[in-house]
Amino acid sequence: MDTAATTAAAAATATSSETPYGLIPLWVNGNIVSRATLAVLVIMSLGSWFIIFTKLWDQRAMKRSSKIVEKQFWTAPSLKDGVERLAQGDEYRFIAESGLRAASHHEGRLTDRIDLHEWITMALQRAVDAVNSQVSGGLAFLATVGSIAPFVGLFGTVMGILNALIAIGIAGQASIDRVAGPVGEALIMTAIGLFVAVPAVLGYNWLLRRNKGIQDDVRNFASDLHAYLVSGARVGNK
Repeated sequence: MDTAATTAAAAATATSSETPYGLIPLWVNGNIVSRATLAVLVIMSLGSWFIIFTKLWDQRAMKRSSKIVEKQFWTAPSLKDGVERLAQGDEYRFIAESGLRAASHHEGRLTDRIDLHEWITMALQRAVDAVNSQVSGGLAFLATVGSIAPFVGLFGTVMGILNALIAIGIAGQASIDRVAGPVGEALIMTAIGLFVAVPAVLGYNWLLRRNKGIQDDVRNFASDLHAYLVSGARVGNK
């Protein structure tokens, strides 16, 4: 008698623990719209985290390059030697090489109408703009995800509730157990949308704030390089 009661209690517990509502049942039992919405949100989330981690890595590399510039580039006997001390593909090396090329190729019928100061300024400005564009790459995706992910989740919720109401209408029964489950399952979409949007917004603001410091360092380096190429002395050096 006790064994039968124990078996029945265990079966009831197992049945109650296996709820038909949740993320996995939503995917298994969902239609093409719910599955597509979940897939879009998952892609947005993975893309956001990938950009956050890669941009943090890039920012760390540029901060390290900025310290190397101060210790090795400006202490070199010449600008060419300083450029050789920087790693290949380094953003600061790209700017320095652009300035050196502009200074050494200021000749010809087209460039003789522009003085050396303006010629070097244009070359360095183009290089700085290219570096800043590279530094800011990916932030637009984070801003987009932070803006539209809640609406994508809301769309999934609306469609889920609509399908649930249609199923309830066809069944002809509107009891609380038939309404609460499907509606609650549909609301998971909104929660997932917020779960995707919040990290994207926080990552965007954090990376944007860190980018401002990096871009200031790049502009200061370009300004010092411009002064050195034109006058032979770095701004602020005595």
